[in-house]
Amino acid sequence: MMLAATSTSFTTTIWYTMRATGVVALVLLTGTMVLGILTAGRAKTRSWPAFAQADLHKRVSLLAMVFLALHVLTAVVDTYVSVGWLSVVVPFASPYRPLWTGLGTVGVDLMLAVAVSSALRQRISARTWRGIHWLAYGSWPVAMAHSLGMGTDASQLWMDGVAAVCTLAVLGSLGWRIGDHNKSRERAVRVGATTRAITRPVSPHNASSPPLATPALRSTPRQSGGSTRGSATRLLERDRP
Repeated sequence: MMLAATSTSFTTTIWYTMRATGVVALVLLTGTMVLGILTAGRAKTRSWPAFAQADLHKRVSLLAMVFLALHVLTAVVDTYVSVGWLSVVVPFASPYRPLWTGLGTVGVDLMLAVAVSSALRQRISARTWRGIHWLAYGSWPVAMAHSLGMGTDASQLWMDGVAAVCTLAVLGSLGWRIGDHNKSRERAVRVGATTRAITRPVSPHNASSPPLATPALRSTPRQSGGSTRGSATRLLERDRP
């Protein structure tokens, strides 16, 4: 009886831990998405400098990975359903709800790719890192779909509220990013048009005055004059008796 009660208590603890870590991981992943979008758009204020925002983005990302690892571990250890270790990295390999479990696996794989590329950022090119980092934008919608389709709390009103707040946060940051990008392009176009419209001013004095003679041309009369006077002197000396 004691072993059965202990086993039941352990199973219940694992079950609630899996549910809690899944919700927290979704919220942290949403925060990572929002901070990443704001950082990419270089949003900053006097009280929120860019380096502080980038540091917060990094810390929230690491915290999201920790809770995601706990969620995956408890899902595999849980004896109520059979998920299996293979389904952790291979999408749609789990016999239990393969579609929704597979979407969760896709989200895990995308986040792992982003985490590994960030750890190897100094060893790979910036273009490769940026291309892999774009996968983070795909991890959020599949994680949301996994939470709403697989989660036990998906039918609860509070979970609907959490999902709605997370969705509005991501969509709001994306809307700001697109609007800011369009404004930046319009400013660049206006600055370019203004720059092309500016011409070099011409001074009236410079426009009416003739071009200055070169030193060679100014020195030519003196040289030719000196040569003429020397020739006349030699002629007078030659005609002298």
